[in-house]
Amino acid sequence: MRRSLITMVSVVGLAATALAGASTAHATTNDPFYGKLWGLQQIQAEQAWSKTTGVGSIVAVVDTGIDFAQPDLQGQILQGATFTGCAAAAPCGNGDFRGPDGVNNGDEHGTHVAGTIAAVRGNGIGVVGVAPGAKILPVKVLEAGSGSSDDIAAGIRWATDHGADVVNMSLGSMPGGQAVSISGLDTAMKDAIAYARSNGVLTVAAAGNSSTALCNDPAFDSEAICIGATDRNGLHSWYSELPNKLDQRSVSAPGGGALTTCDDDIWSTVPVGTGSAGCGQANYDAYAGTSMATPHVAGVAALLFAQGRTVDGVERAILTTALTPGVESRGSYTPA
Repeated sequence: MRRSLITMVSVVGLAATALAGASTAHATTNDPFYGKLWGLQQIQAEQAWSKTTGVGSIVAVVDTGIDFAQPDLQGQILQGATFTGCAAAAPCGNGDFRGPDGVNNGDEHGTHVAGTIAAVRGNGIGVVGVAPGAKILPVKVLEAGSGSSDDIAAGIRWATDHGADVVNMSLGSMPGGQAVSISGLDTAMKDAIAYARSNGVLTVAAAGNSSTALCNDPAFDSEAICIGATDRNGLHSWYSELPNKLDQRSVSAPGGGALTTCDDDIWSTVPVGTGSAGCGQANYDAYAGTSMATPHVAGVAALLFAQGRTVDGVERAILTTALTPGVESRGSYTPA
């Protein structure tokens, strides 16, 4: 039986603090978009690079697939898997964004997510990722922006069994979808996330973009860290779920404003030639959403895993060093 329909859902001062002892000296990078990457500057990623760039870590992007030809992701992408659109048994592909039919059905999303995590540093083009030394494992579970919980769960389990340290899920159900998992009607994603955690893999999942008080699923009713969005001023983005969940595993990270200019949103890689006319770049684009916030946290997790920390240690570092804007305290949970 095919289960719930899931769609993509397009932490201020986190990275350097979590990496105890990180130098305040800035690393050199010649990526021309760096000045626009206020999200990386907000989480102090550059200060963390003196300690780790994520070398040895693998982040599975469970999403719409990735463009293997994107120039700013060259050398960063591992052979992945495709779980959607398969004519027979899955997986049936390598995680390419075009899917089994070879057509791009508006599936630029996963490539954008991947760039925020691990775009190449210092290559003289485009952007740079939070963890430029990490590798990306593309797992295509969405086609035309949607997919089933069965396919997503299968993708999480596959990623866990193929070396992932972190699973990035910039996707979620609509508000109210939490009831499906809580009631036991469909626990496929929850169970897969638990399987990942039992095997030392951390999952981060988008809170959702519907301005409600609770994280959407799969973030709400699972062991995933739920990720809300902040704007370039470090304040809660108007569209983002707060994010709240019962186990208090939640933080917010740079996701963009979604109201004003391209530079107020999150610049990253997109499949070659698919950049929007409004932002004026062929291979890059600026998106906003908790989808864009989630890979900032996945990148931080990759930096931490590269230091040899356990999944519990990585989660603890993220949750206990996140800054509460305006209060300047760290590690305290707030429902707003």
